[in-house]
Amino acid sequence: MADALLETAIANWAARLCANGVDVSDYLDVTSQIERWDDWCDAWCARAHAHLSLGEAALREARGRSAGEALARAATYYHFAQFLFVHDRPRQRDAHARAVDALRRALVHLDPPGAVLGVPLGDHHLVGVLRTPAGPGPHPVVMLIAGLDSAKEEFRLVEESFLSRGMGTFAFDGPGQGELAEDLPIRDDWEDVGRAVFGALAARPDIDPQRIGVWGVSLGGYYAARVAGAGLDLRGTISLSGPYDFAAAWPRLNPLTRRAFEAHSHATSADDARRRAGSLTLEGRTASITGPLLVIAGQRDQLFDWRDGERLAREASGDTALCILADGNHGCANVVTQHRSLSADWMAQRMSLQPISSLQSLTYL
Repeated sequence: MADALLETAIANWAARLCANGVDVSDYLDVTSQIERWDDWCDAWCARAHAHLSLGEAALREARGRSAGEALARAATYYHFAQFLFVHDRPRQRDAHARAVDALRRALVHLDPPGAVLGVPLGDHHLVGVLRTPAGPGPHPVVMLIAGLDSAKEEFRLVEESFLSRGMGTFAFDGPGQGELAEDLPIRDDWEDVGRAVFGALAARPDIDPQRIGVWGVSLGGYYAARVAGAGLDLRGTISLSGPYDFAAAWPRLNPLTRRAFEAHSHATSADDARRRAGSLTLEGRTASITGPLLVIAGQRDQLFDWRDGERLAREASGDTALCILADGNHGCANVVTQHRSLSADWMAQRMSLQPISSLQSLTYL
């Protein structure tokens, strides 16, 4: 394998793909046949189409649950086909559109089903997927915030961890993400984004406005921290592998991640992207985080130093817990069994769905 960008993708994101719904056999088979980064998008789209065909066959045979599973899986594969493919925007846009369509077709067949919800933000609308547990509401709900290259199509297994404990989920695309990537650039002031989403959820009769939480991964972990400092009545916030200062992390970033930031920040050049990265910092903002906060970081994270999470946890003003995983990579995707259920339990306790206890895997600050 001589393609450096392909080597970067495989070295950095194998665990992430498999932790978020890509079958490991599919992963090994697809990546073994790719020789150039330029082949990545087409190869994953082809495998996504195979799962889409399975879903369509299940629909014809009135096997709704199987159809939902296959269509949602296809959406995840289409998403990962395009998630870093910013050098070829036509192919990226086509794969993204296919991911969006596959997920929307899947939603009614999921258990519990999902619905698309738009949230006004200025002259635009954020787009998200709301899923709530079976039974009468109002339900607690967790906002799921994507990162630099992730989107709502990636989060079915994250949703399940919360849904199985009685919490609803709202996975949405914010500025610079998913369905908004072309219209709005990445922005630092997620307090405003959080207020818009919180207000839309709190106004719904099926949502308990007193039990809303936040979870964010990677750059979404930074966004989650900004939302936590927005003065909202949040039950809890989870920040997973977020940076403290994105500009300080810039030298650690691989070329694919830098290119993605340049594209999603709508920068005019690599230098402009690095300048824009300077606005993404928690410096001087952590004291306003007064609610319950769980920070998770991996000591083998190649993008954001795990000490960024330690600093966030130390500086926050509220009831804070810290989980540092010695073997965790970026997003701790390679040790997902060590934190995903733990995070959901922590949030369920904040939502009064489980008794409050000191979880032994966490350090309380």
